[in-house]
Amino acid sequence: MNDHDDTAMSPAPRGGRQRSTSRSDLSHLALQLFLERGFEATTADDIAAAAGIGRRTLFRYFKSKNDLPWGDFDTALDGMRLFLDSLPRELPLLDALAAAVLEFNRLPEEEIPFHRERMHLLLTVPALVAHSTLRYAAWRQVISDYAAERLGLTPEDHAPQAIGWVMLGISLSSYEQWLKDDDADLQALLGAAMRMLSSRFDGQNHSDSPNRSDSPNRSDGQNRSGSPSDTDGRDRSDRQDGPAAP
Repeated sequence: MNDHDDTAMSPAPRGGRQRSTSRSDLSHLALQLFLERGFEATTADDIAAAAGIGRRTLFRYFKSKNDLPWGDFDTALDGMRLFLDSLPRELPLLDALAAAVLEFNRLPEEEIPFHRERMHLLLTVPALVAHSTLRYAAWRQVISDYAAERLGLTPEDHAPQAIGWVMLGISLSSYEQWLKDDDADLQALLGAAMRMLSSRFDGQNHSDSPNRSDSPNRSDGQNRSGSPSDTDGRDRSDRQDGPAAP
């Protein structure tokens, strides 16, 4: 395929297919190709051709093929920072972090199938597992920065760094359980893990961790269980493109 430089204003390719030039569209298209052909067997040229754009245009949106499953992750991180900054300072630190983690992973219904494909790839494909360390570090840093500010420490201090790792561990363990069961509810799993943490692993309130979509924490993002996640009491609109992780 020629390395030509298509733009969003170019006419549609032959056959009438509209060009896909949003980050969300390109990520979704790449996920579909990865699922059909395998990650290693799918090239950047394949993705660009399927999107009806040039290779260089594709790499304006994503630096590498490894970045495509992550969607607009940087924007999602910015959103999490803003969300944390908007929370009242009287809110306990753990409750604030729980609310942010659940909000970051709140998905509109139509995004859930794509997000399952995304997370399956990120947690199982060796090249993506290795690449994920950079993304996870950026996610942890948002948590550590906020925790440090609340605790009067620097982000590099042990306590904020440990908090970042704990929140990442809760998120990834919840995702692993979510991927095991098509009926599992991600918000419910995250909420159950947060309650387990707040109970200091004493075995209370989490022995029957809700896994399924008919649990009190529903997949539409409405939390009725009284978990730490909605202690700020605000309505939130569904994000249009789910975060990659955590």
